[in-house]
Amino acid sequence: MTNNQKGIAYAVVTAFFWGFLAIFLKIAVQEVAPQTIVWFRFIVAFALLASWQLIKHPKSLRILIRPPRLLVLAAIGLSWNYLGFMLGIHYTSPSNAQLVIQTGPILLVLASVIFFKEKIRKMQLLGFFIAAVGFVFFYSQQIKLMIGQESQYNMGVLLTFSGALAWATYAVMQKRLVLSHATGTLNLFLFGFPAIIYLPFVDFAPLLELSWIWWAILIFLGVNTLVAYSCLAQALRYTQANKVSIIVILNPMITFAVMGIVTKMNVSWIEAERFSLLSFLGAIIILAGAVLVVGRKKSKPTVEKTNEGRL
Repeated sequence: MTNNQKGIAYAVVTAFFWGFLAIFLKIAVQEVAPQTIVWFRFIVAFALLASWQLIKHPKSLRILIRPPRLLVLAAIGLSWNYLGFMLGIHYTSPSNAQLVIQTGPILLVLASVIFFKEKIRKMQLLGFFIAAVGFVFFYSQQIKLMIGQESQYNMGVLLTFSGALAWATYAVMQKRLVLSHATGTLNLFLFGFPAIIYLPFVDFAPLLELSWIWWAILIFLGVNTLVAYSCLAQALRYTQANKVSIIVILNPMITFAVMGIVTKMNVSWIEAERFSLLSFLGAIIILAGAVLVVGRKKSKPTVEKTNEGRL
């Protein structure tokens, strides 16, 4: 297997994990409060990563004592990214939230133009326009289906978008930090800081009453965070960032497909999606625009690319 094939394989694994993430979050929130789920994801990811770093790179743990200011700001952004996305899923649905959260990479491109003076290509401008048209079309179709739940749906969309904005803020900080720090070292603080700040809001009582199935779901959500990030780092090591970005940004299609199947099956363990053919068309238009925005000219493969932080 060539390096390019390895990179694509790792990117597919990341997209696969993130595609199922929103679905399992929607299931978990039936029994566990959103902030508790977010805290659990961070604490599991931190515990696993800290154990690995303690064995392989013990000096990296020093960053927990004296983190750079930009890293603190990045951690605050990532903290809200997780909760905004979680609440967006809670108030809308996995597919809706997955689609709206893809505005994060689009906002990052805009931020790169503003803060890093990066040049924007004509194809990217076209992508912005297509994504905007697609979102307006998608939203107009979805709101028609939310009879009696319009305000709840709007709240979910706004919360998810705020999570995307928080991710773009985090990514801008991360883009500077990776120039002087290893990704694994940064992630120690990025996972550990939210685990601490969300701790006062965690309700432990319901956790003690969960069956093993619900515990398995929570553990999967925590492991999902670390595995997806690790595979993404490997993908960026072996192939171009633009290829990885395009594969990863298409992960909502996995969510759409799975939710379409379970909705057709009329299962009781997750709320059915409300989609029309026109809604799906709008989703395709948004993703097409997003792909044009994040797609870049060939660059040298490197593990230290900003795409590493998401959800």
